[in-house]
Amino acid sequence: MNFWRHVTDQSIGIFLGLLCANSLACAQTEPETSLQVNVTGARDDGQGFLSASKVLTGDELQNKLGGTLGATLANELGVSATGYGAGASRPVIRGLEGARVQILQNGLSVGDVSSISADHAVASPMQNTHQIEILRGASALLYGSGSSGGLVNVVNDRIVTSLPDALSGAVNTSYETANQGKTGNLELDAPAGPLALHLDTSISNSNNYQIPGYAEQGGPNANWAINPGNPVNIPYSGKLPFSYSNQNSLGLGASYIRADGYTGVSLERMNHNYGIPTAEGGFIQQSQNRYDFAHQSNDPFDGFSSVKISAANTNYQHTEFTNNGIASTLWNNTATEARLELAHKELLGLKGIIGAQVTGATLNASDLTTNSYAIVPQTKSNASALFWVEEGRYGALKTSLGARYSYTAQNPNTATQFPAQSTQGFTPNTYGPPAIQNRQFNLMSYSAGGMLDVAKDYGLGLTYTVSQRAPTPQELYSYGPHDSTATFDIGNSNLGTETSQNIELSFQKTLGLVRSKVSLYRNQFSNYIYGFYTGSYSQANENFSVVQASQANANIRGAEGEISYNWNQTGIGGRLFGDVSQGSFNAGGNLPLQPAPRLGTELAYQQGGWLTSATYIYSYQQNRLATWEVGPTPSYNLLNANLSYTERIGKINWTGYLALKNLLNEDIRYATSPMAVRLYAPQPGRSLMLGVRAAF
Repeated sequence: MNFWRHVTDQSIGIFLGLLCANSLACAQTEPETSLQVNVTGARDDGQGFLSASKVLTGDELQNKLGGTLGATLANELGVSATGYGAGASRPVIRGLEGARVQILQNGLSVGDVSSISADHAVASPMQNTHQIEILRGASALLYGSGSSGGLVNVVNDRIVTSLPDALSGAVNTSYETANQGKTGNLELDAPAGPLALHLDTSISNSNNYQIPGYAEQGGPNANWAINPGNPVNIPYSGKLPFSYSNQNSLGLGASYIRADGYTGVSLERMNHNYGIPTAEGGFIQQSQNRYDFAHQSNDPFDGFSSVKISAANTNYQHTEFTNNGIASTLWNNTATEARLELAHKELLGLKGIIGAQVTGATLNASDLTTNSYAIVPQTKSNASALFWVEEGRYGALKTSLGARYSYTAQNPNTATQFPAQSTQGFTPNTYGPPAIQNRQFNLMSYSAGGMLDVAKDYGLGLTYTVSQRAPTPQELYSYGPHDSTATFDIGNSNLGTETSQNIELSFQKTLGLVRSKVSLYRNQFSNYIYGFYTGSYSQANENFSVVQASQANANIRGAEGEISYNWNQTGIGGRLFGDVSQGSFNAGGNLPLQPAPRLGTELAYQQGGWLTSATYIYSYQQNRLATWEVGPTPSYNLLNANLSYTERIGKINWTGYLALKNLLNEDIRYATSPMAVRLYAPQPGRSLMLGVRAAF
């Protein structure tokens, strides 16, 4: 009962309604039809704890696909997003973001610096994505520790794992009105003897987007002062300055296909130029080269069903420019990751995977005006891990177990010269730089869960997960102004390990015309790492607020649920859904950048080649803010609609589609975005997208 008292009033209304609706559904007689989904990260039928909690693929992915990963996932259950214009948006899962939500590409780290700051875009192009998976619990321990929010795996299948019969591919082109956005992409797979060849390329160009009303929250005379003594007035309306995004990518892959597996390589080149719509404005030019290797052998030796080796090398960089086009900061991150997975056959009712993973990365940020470090000194990070996950079924009980041990080391450049604190104009209190010292962390994460079949097609689940993460280089060693958040960031090299203990209770119905799932969770943190606004500011840096990396015990409580009828099937389908989470410090006060509660409904009709849908989401006002946050964040109504028609002509499936976004032209601002952009940059207004896809 104590848990329920802590869940907000909105959640009670949401989930009692869902449970009542589900009770009515229980009385119906339903055919036992189901649509099975293969999950690459999870290796499961979609109903167990080693399966992704959400998989986007096919028509659903195409209808929700945005220019960024955050925009694509922003309205998924339990998922919100940050929003820095059209170019940078990262998913926020159950109130957690940044380093607590790891982004993967084909099961390996994406290798960018998007976890450092919300203005850094995820370096994984969306246009040729085949599938997006959200992983939690034991399945997340396959890929990383410290992802207390979860993992997001973007799958593009550049390394083809089975030999195609003939040349196949897809072409897509679209145009969007709010930003004059033009997108085109091409994908081809072809056999060449025992080789499977792959090519994909995409280009996306969009101008500054149209906004409803004024850029500044509350109108053109709000004069917000997110830093002491420095009110800012932004009178923009119409097109939002520095909200544009231009991106192109090229991917190549080749695989040698054998009867017992495959061996493949791929490469990717990505370029991205996008604006930063803060009060001052600016833009970023981003690029990345990525090389992947994957090898799998099936039935390699007795007792094991497969062995898989995969590796990736990324060379990432981006340059930050001021609003008048002067290059100010250059970021580089070079990373190499390799992993080994051994999947064993059933033993004592259990099937599982054991493996190892090693990662090395060098982060470097340079101030181009002084040729010295910027914000954070050069830091070399190394990690090695062992992991083990198991799943089994014993009668009516399905179980999952997982454990991951990781050793992580952060080694900053000890020759770094921090500026003298006397030159920063701190007032009223002064702050010195963190100590430059090497740090090592031993991390242990584990998960145990079970799903009990309480009745035909109904399951009651309980999962307990402990996740540990090491502080990141910027949390340990930062010392300098950060323009995109309008803060002076100071790290703390004495930070300890952050530990999260998450317990989740769920009830679900997975078969039949009516399906549902309700989850209640509590995530208790020891040594939660956050940026504490000290109340001081730096006169030498535009009165930027001094924010110091700190730790405190905290917790996040929440609930989410949905009930659907005939979803993703022929005919009429519908679903109701909602989520709510509340983060607070144990000593009192709210966690920063927490998502607002939401309620939504979706209707769809599928018949022949026609597919149409409409989604309505109401997001409540977010007034549970940290003491230093300006607000509240206003509520909004989001109405989207999609219509498509597919016709096969010869050997080609042609699809014409249109997408209507933000039909009510609402002023939408995400509570999960830092104040420097949330107060001055709403999401796009009403827009129409028209497009054509051809698959053969």
